[in-house]
Amino acid sequence: MKNLIKVLLATFVLTFSIMPSMAFQFPDVAKDHWAASQIDELSDKGVIVGYPDGTFKPDDNVTRAEFASMAIRALGQEHASVAQPVNFTDIDSEYWAYDSIQKALYFELISCPDNGGLFRPDDTVTREESMTVAVNALTTEEISVEKAKSVLLKYADANSIPESFVIPAGKAEILDMIVTMPVDEGKKASLEPTRPATRAEVAAILYNMMEQAKLNPNAKLAEAMRKKTGEGFVIENATVQGSVGIIPEGTIVPVQLTKYISSQSSQSGDLYVAVAPQNYVTKDKFILVYKGSTLKGQLIDVRSGKWFVRNGVLILDNSLITTNNDQTAAFQGVGDVKKHRNIFMKIVRAILKGEKLEVTPENTVNLKLLKPVKIDLTNGWIFE
Repeated sequence: MKNLIKVLLATFVLTFSIMPSMAFQFPDVAKDHWAASQIDELSDKGVIVGYPDGTFKPDDNVTRAEFASMAIRALGQEHASVAQPVNFTDIDSEYWAYDSIQKALYFELISCPDNGGLFRPDDTVTREESMTVAVNALTTEEISVEKAKSVLLKYADANSIPESFVIPAGKAEILDMIVTMPVDEGKKASLEPTRPATRAEVAAILYNMMEQAKLNPNAKLAEAMRKKTGEGFVIENATVQGSVGIIPEGTIVPVQLTKYISSQSSQSGDLYVAVAPQNYVTKDKFILVYKGSTLKGQLIDVRSGKWFVRNGVLILDNSLITTNNDQTAAFQGVGDVKKHRNIFMKIVRAILKGEKLEVTPENTVNLKLLKPVKIDLTNGWIFE
């Protein structure tokens, strides 16, 4: 009986540990909620989150700042960089969603006057605003106002749609992206463009946008989502899964120190800085690490070469890398400095010892990675 209980308990634990996360992880989102699958998907991806008490509150509203942040995460552009931010009069660079709002502008999800103005970050985002953002993320066919109005006739409030929303709504309808609240059979759904969008509606809208953007992103998103290619040091055993590149544990990569180190003058514990002397690339030329990325670590074993005692020892322990997008991440590897010897010198050093080791800024050291490194090939971001 005890063994049976153990087996049943193990089965129960295993089942729930491998089950995909479902929307009913939120006690206030039923399994049959009309947006349950979208809430589940975006929650798993970290696009939307619940409240500290574990609830989702699907009928609550979303602020414009919150929506901008969600939209950028849904499109996978939270690590993108913006060169020329727009100055708003009601938010500054210290505002929590400042970066997301700037990215939403850069990727043309939203627009504003050239000289900035008000963003209204704490206003609730309307259904019109949220669906317009979803359409703006895409490359779509141009349609006329007449065409847009004709495809929107199925909605009860088709004749009262604001002029600014007619074209975006028409495009959304053609792409089957319109999100409306469920209605009784035989009744027409309503667009309700000026009504604040609920959290459930936002989840559905963002999910539709995310799926469509995989197929037809707008020009700026397409460039950002493109895996970058170039020449460099080829890592033959690197693998690519979608837009993610993986440098396996045990991979050897060259690094170039920025200052001289030696077995005769350096000390264990000394810090060093190095750079990637060229791009690290996959065999298909996708860039994993960009040339000039900075590596940092310390010397963990330094012993001077002494005649008849020992050859010099010089071992580097790398811990960090700062990438081209100013991210500092773990990059753990060990470099054991060795000299290339011919047969004669191998015999000499084996008998007489005394070899001295040094590395100048013109030379490279090979690092052996102690842990795999996962990189977003679209922007060089390292996943930790």
